[in-house]
Amino acid sequence: MKKVINNIRNSKALVKLVWVLGIVVIWEIFAFVVAATKRTPENILPHIWQIIASFFDPKPVANGMSCTQVVLVNAGQTLSRAGQGFLIGTLIGFILAILMKLSRIVEKIAAPYLMLIQLIPILGMAPIILAMTHDIGSSRIIIAAILTFYPVATNTLAGLNSVEKAKYELMYSYAAKKSTIYFKMLIPSCIPYFFTGLKIAAPMAITASILVDTLQGDGGLGCMLSQSLKHAMSIYVFWDIVVFSAVIGVLSCSLMGWIEKLVSPLKRIERKTKKKGAA
Repeated sequence: MKKVINNIRNSKALVKLVWVLGIVVIWEIFAFVVAATKRTPENILPHIWQIIASFFDPKPVANGMSCTQVVLVNAGQTLSRAGQGFLIGTLIGFILAILMKLSRIVEKIAAPYLMLIQLIPILGMAPIILAMTHDIGSSRIIIAAILTFYPVATNTLAGLNSVEKAKYELMYSYAAKKSTIYFKMLIPSCIPYFFTGLKIAAPMAITASILVDTLQGDGGLGCMLSQSLKHAMSIYVFWDIVVFSAVIGVLSCSLMGWIEKLVSPLKRIERKTKKKGAA
């Protein structure tokens, strides 16, 4: 019995369930408080069941489309831009980390600019990028890429720098070439750090794409957020997008973790060790 209680206490699923229930309870308390102010509750903070029901409501809210259709149609545009920016930023970030590891000069030159880019707010960066590109779609992809490559570059570089001195000495004792050291030792060792950067960058790319969408009026989740807040359509579109964006952000991080388990050599070793221990 004691073992069962300890397993329950240490259960990650139980911890997540407690957090979810806590958020639901707090949300509902505030929803009832808002309803008691004699204002229209759905215009400020609807109940969770009302938001869930709006996903299944076939009633048209804009251009003959229901809330769910509005969210999904515009999500395609936003996630497409975020995905393109994420891939570009990942590639640039990884290459930059390798270059910084190869040359201290590159690291000293690039590091201050990396920090500077992170200090500029997304909404302040968007008009600058738009003025340079003169293309709304391209500017959104570039901003998603910028927010992606910083965590990827810094985490990958940290992984490259984390390799123990003894491993270098072993490779040198075998007269290994520099390319061999990178492909056989450094890059495999930095993969966990690389995926840590991806887990941070994936939700950031989506968030950036949504925020930049609010500045323009040619579609996207951010554009629909602005219109619903201005009561150009049902306010439930706003809450549906908020819930949808939160779920997509969590799933994007989980997807990076799943890919890491598939490709990371360290994760494969861990799985084999667990199977042997279970046997």
